Amino acid sequence: MSTDGSTAPAAPGAAPSAGARSVAIVGGGPAGLMAAEVLAGAGVTVDLFDAMPSVGRKFLLAGRGGLNLTHSEAPGPFLARFGERSAALAPALQAFGAQAVRDWAHGLGVQTFVGSSGRVFPTDMKAAPLLRAWLHRLRAAGVRVHVRHRWLGWDGAGALRFATPAGEVAHTAAATVLALGGASWPRLGSDGAWAPLLAAQGVAVAPLRPANCGFDVAPTRPGAQGWSALLRERFAGQPVKPVAARLASAPQEAWQAGEFVLTDTGVEGSLVYAFSARIRDEIEARGSSTWLLDLLPQHSPAQVLAAVRHPRGSRSLSSHLRSRLGLPPLKSALLHELLPPAQWEDPQALATALKALPLVLARPRPVDEAISTAGGVRFEALDGPAMLGARPGTFCAGEMLDWEAPTGGYLLTASLATGRAAGLAALQWLGTRPA
Repeated sequence: MSTDGSTAPAAPGAAPSAGARSVAIVGGGPAGLMAAEVLAGAGVTVDLFDAMPSVGRKFLLAGRGGLNLTHSEAPGPFLARFGERSAALAPALQAFGAQAVRDWAHGLGVQTFVGSSGRVFPTDMKAAPLLRAWLHRLRAAGVRVHVRHRWLGWDGAGALRFATPAGEVAHTAAATVLALGGASWPRLGSDGAWAPLLAAQGVAVAPLRPANCGFDVAPTRPGAQGWSALLRERFAGQPVKPVAARLASAPQEAWQAGEFVLTDTGVEGSLVYAFSARIRDEIEARGSSTWLLDLLPQHSPAQVLAAVRHPRGSRSLSSHLRSRLGLPPLKSALLHELLPPAQWEDPQALATALKALPLVLARPRPVDEAISTAGGVRFEALDGPAMLGARPGTFCAGEMLDWEAPTGGYLLTASLATGRAAGLAALQWLGTRPA
């Protein structure tokens, strides 16, 4: 076995006989690796297959800027982050929540800390040491990892089919855990190609849609396409901060503080991701979604109005706003982009826009650019916590299930928790089968 946990591929056409306690895991991300840990720890023979040359590639990419393992939020608010899927995920997350993730990492020799935002990180902020320790544990437990094995579905006899560099391979096991991810970042292996394979088996699959994604803006001027050339050329790639936002359709909700980035076509970044599911759903229902921006969250409406009304003499309005309110050129350019010219001469309208500037968003960016995806195997298609009703003995875990969550450690925690739940469910199912 190589240092990345891989083994040599089986010979083309080989079909190992299924032992009474053998499980095939398809997908080498966090959910699949956690299912492997549970099963191998119980003495089950585990073969793990992944389409890429090594496992955990998206996990490593997620940790490039600092691996956000989980969040220190209390269990109630933590679970609420999963919205309408909170109830379906509750058993898995209650059994393996944020503290359990931290304890598990500590067991691998990786210490953690809570950042100022409540997010939990490894002390060294890196994903690679944790993945190396995890793979070492799995190898020691006997897990056999087969890379460059792309799952093709089942053959007529029920064996798993894989495309490999040496040709097609068949593999038979007593049970299977599918942990194939969503459809974001296909170059790392999560391409959603499994969806039609499961749908053809009668499994109910919700369409895969972008989540934690950026959005394109609606044209800001007649005949324009998104941002003006001036805004793109001068400010694309720059962060807008400090800022607060809320949806125009939710006037009773509190403003949420944060920052986002202007892109060539619209907006992206942490503050956008916090709203992305609702923005996406509004666009699907209404054709667009209006995001309101408070460009001066550190100033009250009265302070802003007083500053706008203050005589500016010979100074330009942009210079006046920078002098009186500290409005930087980027925010001033954004205001010019989105506010009709007539409102610049109306102090009340200008002050209102500075505290609630409407930004109309027209469409989410493509799913392969998203951090994660919504949709997937519907929970109604599951028999018990993880088994497919249409294919007894086949279990699902991770992002291929129909749930979504914001960034902040919630995605990884739920992937680990559902992987653990699938492993336990497969273990229980194996125990009910005759030897």
